[in-house]
Amino acid sequence: MKSPVIAVYSGTFDPLTLGHEDVVRRAARMFDQVIIAVATAHHKKTLFSLDERLHLAQSAMHDCANVKAVPFDGLIVDFVRAQKAQVIVRGLRSVTDYDYETQMSGMNRHLAPDVDTVFLHTSANVQHISSTLVREIAKLGGDVSGLVSAPVHNALTFKMSGVD
Repeated sequence: MKSPVIAVYSGTFDPLTLGHEDVVRRAARMFDQVIIAVATAHHKKTLFSLDERLHLAQSAMHDCANVKAVPFDGLIVDFVRAQKAQVIVRGLRSVTDYDYETQMSGMNRHLAPDVDTVFLHTSANVQHISSTLVREIAKLGGDVSGLVSAPVHNALTFKMSGVD
């Protein structure tokens, strides 16, 4: 019997956007399981806490039974091995993403020759979306409803209201 093919898609996901969802949904059709590896991001000041980002990822992807969100810290290849995964999935929006992701893929291949990286170009209708831009637009009172799923939009609206 063939072992299930597990893929890992990592990032800070602050917040998870429709671009991220596009990559995850497409990967979920290709692999038996997709793990959204939500980085603890000690080096970044995130808008959402790790628990909030995990909850938002699970909420946004609730309709994909073979997708789960898990926190991670450290090297992605160590996380991939700990999850018994074989594939790292990376989304590409532009040539700039390609240059960076190719370098990271090469380094990950050096560290873990048994782990493959698969690049998925984001769909044209979501290529322009980034978490950074979503956060900036939301902070300035702009409409981000077409850039994130409903659970993420609600969480952003609540965060920006200043209510704790």
